[in-house]
Amino acid sequence: MQGKPTGRVVVIGPYLRMRRDTDAPQGSAVRDPEARIDEAAGLARAIDLDVAEAIIAPVSEIRPATYLGKGKVEEFTGLIAAHHADLVVMDCALSPIQQRNLEKAWSTKVLDRTGLILEIFGRRAKTKEGALQVELAHLNYQRSRLVRSWTHLERQRGGFGFMGGPGETQIEADRRLIGERITRLENELKKVQATRRLHRAGRQRVPYRVVALVGYTNAGKSTLFNRLTRADVQAADMLFATLDPTLRALTLPHGGKAMLSDTVGFISNLPTQLVAAFRATLEEVMEADVILHVRDISHEDAEAQQHDVEAVLRQLGIDPGQGARLLEVWNKIDRFDADQRENLENIAARRSSDVPCFLVSAETGEGIDTLLAAIEDRLAATRTTLDLSVDASDGAAVSWLHRNSEVLAKELHDGRYDMTVRVDETKRDIVVNRYDATPHPL
Repeated sequence: MQGKPTGRVVVIGPYLRMRRDTDAPQGSAVRDPEARIDEAAGLARAIDLDVAEAIIAPVSEIRPATYLGKGKVEEFTGLIAAHHADLVVMDCALSPIQQRNLEKAWSTKVLDRTGLILEIFGRRAKTKEGALQVELAHLNYQRSRLVRSWTHLERQRGGFGFMGGPGETQIEADRRLIGERITRLENELKKVQATRRLHRAGRQRVPYRVVALVGYTNAGKSTLFNRLTRADVQAADMLFATLDPTLRALTLPHGGKAMLSDTVGFISNLPTQLVAAFRATLEEVMEADVILHVRDISHEDAEAQQHDVEAVLRQLGIDPGQGARLLEVWNKIDRFDADQRENLENIAARRSSDVPCFLVSAETGEGIDTLLAAIEDRLAATRTTLDLSVDASDGAAVSWLHRNSEVLAKELHDGRYDMTVRVDETKRDIVVNRYDATPHPL
């Protein structure tokens, strides 16, 4: 839920002119400038800023001093003053020098894309873990911003002894304090990672498989999460509506159970500080048995968003082409008319079987049953189903099987439990040797 606007802002999109045929990186999609500036304005509104104007400013080359050319800087000076803007958002990554020079030229605070996303994350983090990760990312960003923008950063503290010596400049002291805080946060996050490893080990013993949702921000992950688990996680038409990770039980069509994990949404040019800081959270994705890449297939920039998400997955060491592990979910098909939907279904049918896609509407529930069946098939593909018989009085054996396998059937006959269980490959030999289990007939 958005609150009261906190300040007037002008959003500027200084996008490099790009010839679609030659300049686009291989394997990427060229993003539409209008979609980019709309997204940047949406990011500003996500922290309750009042967007006075959002402007596309094509640039032929990036200027080291101000990013924009001198003429553009002067042109925007009057515009910013006319809007009485408290803040200017530049939808790009600014160097500390560029940020400082623009602030001097426009006599107002300037925030780049990285800083804006960090501000959103800082507001949205609800758990202690989320707050730690955001603060770590913010401090790494701040450390790179420590330039001599203010005279107090040039003052020196006296050294030891009677002569005093050159002492320590304020900028050096600030860097040292930030460095010490970063070290403390990194140590705390190592404890978080250790705790998550324990939780994962506990789930493996239960054993529940993990299904993780990933996708571009506002692709409908939280709505799909609620639909699949009957949960009530916040879902809003807002960028980064969900930040802290959530786990809920997922019931599969044939009664099996899995854990569904909802993670932070990705975005183009996701700050590297955030990818690094949120690694503890994103380990849930790295360790997941099945990954659902949720796409807003109705978005005009759907293809570019797909490439952005896949780029982050590669940073995490996940190959987007792993069809056995990754499933694409084309969400929001309820926004298409009959003809458009038929065309979409034809496109999906022609897709390679290596990376299958499933058309769903998290809002209406259409396609959810087919998706659940596919998840169950993927989870079962890496497990073996076995038949065995255990003496009913051997409570320890029955308990071990319940803890270490998925019990699909259990019937009591003549003082013995006839059981059908599904086990990971890592425990298959143990079950076969200990309980004389045999493969279940297909």
